[in-house]
Formats: sequence, structure tokens, C-alpha cells
Amino acid sequence: MTQNGTGAASMIRARAPLRLGLAGGGTDVSPYCDLYGGMVLNATIGRYAYAELAHGADGACVLRSIDQGLRVRCVPGETFTPPGGLALHWAVYNEVIRRYRGGRPMAVELSTFCDLPTGSGLGASSTIVVAMLKAFDEFLGLGMSAYAIAELAFYIERVACGFHGGRQDQFAAAFGGFNFMEFGPERAASIHPVQVPDWMLCELEASIILYYTGTSRVSAEIITDQSMNIRGGVKTALQASHALKDEAISLRDSLLRGDLSGVVGSMRTGWENKKKLSASISNPRIDAIYDAALQAGAMAGKVSGAGGGGFMMFLAPLAARPRVVQALLRFGGEIGACRFEPRGAHAWRVRSAAGASLAAAAAGPICA
Repeated sequence: MTQNGTGAASMIRARAPLRLGLAGGGTDVSPYCDLYGGMVLNATIGRYAYAELAHGADGACVLRSIDQGLRVRCVPGETFTPPGGLALHWAVYNEVIRRYRGGRPMAVELSTFCDLPTGSGLGASSTIVVAMLKAFDEFLGLGMSAYAIAELAFYIERVACGFHGGRQDQFAAAFGGFNFMEFGPERAASIHPVQVPDWMLCELEASIILYYTGTSRVSAEIITDQSMNIRGGVKTALQASHALKDEAISLRDSLLRGDLSGVVGSMRTGWENKKKLSASISNPRIDAIYDAALQAGAMAGKVSGAGGGGFMMFLAPLAARPRVVQALLRFGGEIGACRFEPRGAHAWRVRSAAGASLAAAAAGPICA
């Protein structure tokens, strides 16, 4: 790899996959996982967050979120407060400088783009952080493991920035594929890849309908409510969390056995228990969408992520798929297919002029 005197490549791009929460979502949120241990099953899909990293000019640091239309320029070392949409970018930069450069600033241009908006329920914010860290890992030749990237991404988002959320998203984006995850106190995490039979993967891709409700939501508010219910000892929420953890085990075993009826049963039971964690997880519109899909022939469905909006996923036989799609589109929103992504975050050097930079394509005014 061609490098300059700093040991960093000229332009690096990275991408990390978004994830579908299949079972156990909510048990990876504190304080439940700290007290009882959380278990989650998820899978990454062919939707991505991208990051691009290049050397900056004039000693300045430029941060961009292409999809949000945000761009700021600052001088490293000076007091700087970025706009909210770039808070994670600035936090990633500062943490990398602190940990891996002894606090010595460097001039870079850091740009990101995500296939789907934050609030979609597919872990977009965390996946963007993982993509940025993977870009820095390649740019500086750090040799970070997937686990190390996920841990640092969690620290930046949940601790340094104080954004509420669970623990699964960062690990899903870093590792990729189907994973059974266990979370315990003091941020302990164990990641176990699940080797789903090929025919089952094909059947799931043929059966899953991804439906974007057209409404994003602030997951932190829902998660805060869920956490308060656990801290307050609300019996229904605690029992539902235990049941969700059991469903993660059940769904994992059904996938390994190639038991599609078991997958359907776990998803149905899981959604009913998920709604008991917080009154904000579902609402009359989501309930109506869910009921319409099942009446049209879907076998099961759920909201991906914290709930309240974003993406819903449904399992439907091929024969019923057109009817289910028509029923969903009566509510507006968008329909998408599901393609699983086995790879986690990875980075590469742009080797030709054909790879025009995200920064050049998104040149625009600098935010105040």
C-alpha cells in the first residue's frame, strides 16, 4: 500500500452492514443485561454505512455526513462543538487521536453515508461509528480486531457521547453474519457465530419482507422507558425480558435445525413479549400494519430495533407474498427484499481515479 511520511494511506473507504434484530432485542439494554444477562440473535443484511478518510488540507479537520447534508471544518486542538448530526464523527476522531496518537492531532477529511436513515431500527448510528473506526484502523495501520472495534464503538456512542441504546448493534456491524450474543455486567460480551444451513438462508431470504413504515423514531426515548421499567421492578416488563431471552435461544436452535415452523413460532411469541417492555414499542398504526399483513397471509412479523416505527419485517410464504406486499403498501411506506451479508466491517484503499471521493461529490457550504 502506498503511504506518505505519516504511515497513513492517501484515501481509505470502509463499510459496515446494518442488522436485523431477530430475537432477544431489549435484553442487551442496561440494567437488564447487567443484572440477569442478555441474549440476542441478529443477522446483518446487504444495507450499509460507509466511511471515507483522507488527508486534510491546511491542517484542518473536515467532517461530513453526506446523507444528512452536514459539513463542518475545524482546526484540531481548538475548542469545537459540532452540530448534533456530526457529534459521533467528532467523538470518533478525538478518541482515535487520544488512544492511538498520544493526543497528537492530525488533519483529515472524514465523510460518511448510510443507505438508511437513523431511526430505521436497523442499527444505523452504531454501524456508522463502526465504519468510521474501521476506516481509521486501515488508515493508521492499527490492526484492530472486530471485537476491539465493536467495544470502542460502544464506548464512543454509549459512554463518551451518552446516547442511550443496547449493546448488539456495534458487534453485529463489526462481525457480520448471523450471531448469537451474550451480554453481562461491566460490558462483558460473548459473540457466537451461528452456522445457518444454506437452504434455510435461501428460504429466509425468499420469505422475509422488509417494510419501512416511513416513520423514523428516537430509539433512546423508548429504551429509557424500557430501562426505567426494569429498574422499577415492573413485573410484566421483567417477565417479558426473561421470555425474550428464552426466545433468542429457541430461534437459534430452530435455525440450526432447519426448523422453519419453529422460527415462525419464536418470532410471533417474541413480538408479543417485546411489546410488554414499554408502551412506546408499538402503537395503533403498527398494530394495524401487523394485523393487515397477517390477514393477507404473513406467518409472523415484528418491528426491528427499539420499536415505535422504522422497519418491520414479516415472514410470508412465496404464494402469499404479493398479497402481503399489497396490504402493506396501503399504509404507505416502502417494501424491500432481504439479502443477508456474511461479512462484517471491512476497509479498502481507493486505487484509481475512478473512485471519486464522497467529499468531492458532496462539496457544499460549511455549517456554522
